[in-house]
Amino acid sequence: MRSQSLVSGLLLWLLASAALAETRPNVVVLLVDDAGLMDFSAFGGEARMPAIDQLAREGVRFTNYHTSPLCAPSRAMLLTGVDNHRTGVATIPELVRRKDRDQPGYSMHLEPGVLTVADRLKAHGYRTYMTGKWHLGSNPGDLPDAHGFDRSFALDASGADNWEQKPYMPYYAFAPWYEDGKPAELPEDFYSSRFLIDRMIEYIGEGESLNPQKYQQEIRQEVRQEVRQESVQKESQAASGDHRPFFAFIGFQAIHVPVQAPKEFIDKYQGVFDEGWEVLRRARWQRAQSLGLIPPEAPLAPMPGRLRKWEDLNSADKQMFSKSMAVNAGMLEAMDFHIGRLVDFLKRTGEFDNTLFIVTSDNGPAPTDLLHAPGMGFWMSRNGYTHELETLGEKGSMGFIGPEWAHAAAAPGDLFKFYAAEGGIRVPFIISGPGVTRQMPIQSLAMVTDIAPTILDYAGVDRAEQPSANAFRPGNVPIDGRSLRPVLAGSAEYTHSPDTPIGLEVSGNSALFLGHYKITRNTLPYGSGAWRLFDLAIDPGETNDLTATDPQRFSEMRALYDAYAREYGVIELDSEFDVGRQLASNILLKIAWRYDGYLVFIALVMLAILTGLGWWLLRLLRLWRLGRRWRGPGG
Repeated sequence: MRSQSLVSGLLLWLLASAALAETRPNVVVLLVDDAGLMDFSAFGGEARMPAIDQLAREGVRFTNYHTSPLCAPSRAMLLTGVDNHRTGVATIPELVRRKDRDQPGYSMHLEPGVLTVADRLKAHGYRTYMTGKWHLGSNPGDLPDAHGFDRSFALDASGADNWEQKPYMPYYAFAPWYEDGKPAELPEDFYSSRFLIDRMIEYIGEGESLNPQKYQQEIRQEVRQEVRQESVQKESQAASGDHRPFFAFIGFQAIHVPVQAPKEFIDKYQGVFDEGWEVLRRARWQRAQSLGLIPPEAPLAPMPGRLRKWEDLNSADKQMFSKSMAVNAGMLEAMDFHIGRLVDFLKRTGEFDNTLFIVTSDNGPAPTDLLHAPGMGFWMSRNGYTHELETLGEKGSMGFIGPEWAHAAAAPGDLFKFYAAEGGIRVPFIISGPGVTRQMPIQSLAMVTDIAPTILDYAGVDRAEQPSANAFRPGNVPIDGRSLRPVLAGSAEYTHSPDTPIGLEVSGNSALFLGHYKITRNTLPYGSGAWRLFDLAIDPGETNDLTATDPQRFSEMRALYDAYAREYGVIELDSEFDVGRQLASNILLKIAWRYDGYLVFIALVMLAILTGLGWWLLRLLRLWRLGRRWRGPGG
């Protein structure tokens, strides 16, 4: 009887522990690279994405969510809840000016005092895992293992090939992958989306060798069989570790350059984009109105004048561009297919119902056209890349969509990645899982810095708490974002009140939101460097500049932005700053730095050759003079 009572007591304690664990959800963050607001099918896109569609149907879509215009600052803000200038990742390494690299906020890695959500969750018993793109530094102490992640397989670069371990542009000498902080090699059958999900399933599985539901069934059987107390105690200790919830962050390479996908996914979209970018942009704009993403009759910004018209292309170029977008859609579907495998795994292990999913993109569509950059053809031939219609998207191909498709994909917003226009920073955002009630799309403003405090809120972690496990990196940088949970629960109308100014800046591309008004400045070559004012409530496409008609509001918001810039340490860039020129300059400097040893060696060889040649010339000259003396004047 005593044995039975002890076993029963342990059973009650285990069930209570399991119930407590269920109040702390698992968290899975799925971060897509370079996807615009309407690239997801749940927001009206053409790609088939059933796994993400399911999460959207069972959860909530945010239609007014904003991120930064570039990947690394967005990742830093998402993982910390802190403004990018306070994280140390004010911009991306590829765009930072040399003279700014020693300034606070521009170190290009998470600086001391900045805690990730993984740091905070780990201190509260969460298992923490990361796979995919990191881009937040690879020096000692910069990688995920130093920022709260128990296991990680990370790419510390803006991108890389999706089929092989090789770089995608001359800025990088190799594709820097790391597992748990150490250089790693990719498998022969690598494809990025499949591999990142495989490795995440492996990590979660390693930490959960004993499923809680299965364990409870086994314990009930043992109670009926009156197992010995010692056996139950041993099993309970094993189970207590497995009950810990997990945090999983997956940074996909889809749909960053190089745009690549398995042929079976590409073939599904052959011909879908044959009508060109103007038709796609207008179709998405109309779809956005019907889906309630923008108000009815909201105007559509025209294509920038420097972009090509579809009708002006020849037949061969149209085929190539149409297939480029087919590869882009195929890459999205391939990613979603593997997300579906993760969902199935969590369902089989009984973890799905207790998992909070967050799905979003780091910035808008990428206008990158590497093919026509100076010297790129030579570099591609040296690195095994081609750009041919038949094999586009497959192993060895260099795929991209370019600025015209990027502007079309960014509909109903204006411009694209790199810029603080709506096309560059307004992206899809979905939350689904326990505690999130299915409801209509939420239209109140949400920011990328709101994700970390939202996760902490659902996990029951005080955002102001300083985890003792990080004594060598005290968490003294406060979180800037706010939890979205009150809006999700319906207890609040806004996450950020209409009178709260919210600033944003990356490499001179700047914005400040105040209610439904926004001032923004976009750099060259697609922006003018001038500040403009828009009413996003009626003009989300930013077509009607109100600077001249509402000068007082413009002046007040400019003053608020200046205050933000001073408080957060924004380095001001002049109106002539050009992201394209800066990128090209940094690539050349990187190449020169990488090969400086070779250049010195070549210079020494040339000097030796010239020195040797000079010695031989002097010797010949001496012999010639001796010959003249021997022959005499008449010789």
